[in-house]
Amino acid sequence: MGHLLDGKWTHEDKLKEIREDGKYVKFDAIFRNWLSADGSTGFKAEAGRYHLYSSVSCPWAHRTELLRALKRLDGLIGLTTTRQTEGGEGWTFLEDHIVPGTDTSVKYLHEVYALAAPDYTGRVTVPTLWDIEKRTIVSNESSEIIKMFNEAFVGVAPDSPDFYPEALRADIDAVNEMVLDGINNGVNRCGRGVSQEAYDAAFDNLFAALDALEERLSGQRYLCGPEQTLADWRLYPNLIRFDSIYYLGYKCNLRRIEDYPNLSAYLRDLYQTPGIAAVSDIETMKAGIYSGAGPVPSNGIVPRGPDLGLERAHGRAGVGSARLQP
Repeated sequence: MGHLLDGKWTHEDKLKEIREDGKYVKFDAIFRNWLSADGSTGFKAEAGRYHLYSSVSCPWAHRTELLRALKRLDGLIGLTTTRQTEGGEGWTFLEDHIVPGTDTSVKYLHEVYALAAPDYTGRVTVPTLWDIEKRTIVSNESSEIIKMFNEAFVGVAPDSPDFYPEALRADIDAVNEMVLDGINNGVNRCGRGVSQEAYDAAFDNLFAALDALEERLSGQRYLCGPEQTLADWRLYPNLIRFDSIYYLGYKCNLRRIEDYPNLSAYLRDLYQTPGIAAVSDIETMKAGIYSGAGPVPSNGIVPRGPDLGLERAHGRAGVGSARLQP
């Protein structure tokens, strides 16, 4: 995988995410600015000012599309989809793209990065949140973008639930840390590690985390109680991909999500939340992984199955003291 070196694209893989012991380690994001309601951070939450570059084929980017839908920001924040192509230069636009706020036409996302920081050295990743007014990148850290989407546009966007309420933040943060290590990063460590020892450790950790979540969901509807929170939407992109992608493609084949009664019903519950099915195209997710440009070795053939049956009844409304959010 190539990257930018002093603002120029190189196919050389000098920024390796595989350690000498064969373990996969994800790089931290570089752009870490923050949106605020009052603009005190230098980036004020305003309608039409920001543009999101994403790809539903990437689970890290997918979470930002989920929050954009849940927080009813689709009319306030633009969205451009990218994809990986064989022989390309990283994330590629589906057609020639004029960067908002400029008259510059680009083909690759790395050209947007170079506009923001001409001497940038590092990975070019989705999601990327672009400031049209300042012509720069606000953030390419998904966990922070979803927090900004949740809180910064209150009073600007139509009313929507708060997915990071003050009273639950300690619990949400604790669950997120467990999910990040065991599942968000865990599936990648299984699928992209290059030593048996690293794979075995990641595999055991992944299924220990899934087992713990299965037990947690036996007594409550969502991960942190009766209401959906950011913890649920950070986990969801991995759950919806698991049986179609991770089980075989990433060698996470001890159990499917379908084999967990609580997790599988919980996944259907989340999928059936209004607006979520429209940003959960599993066929695009599979194509992004199994194509020749995907992150795991493949001959380019995209498997047709399995039938996930996400529209089936989930029966989760009676778990704990659950009630539906507005």
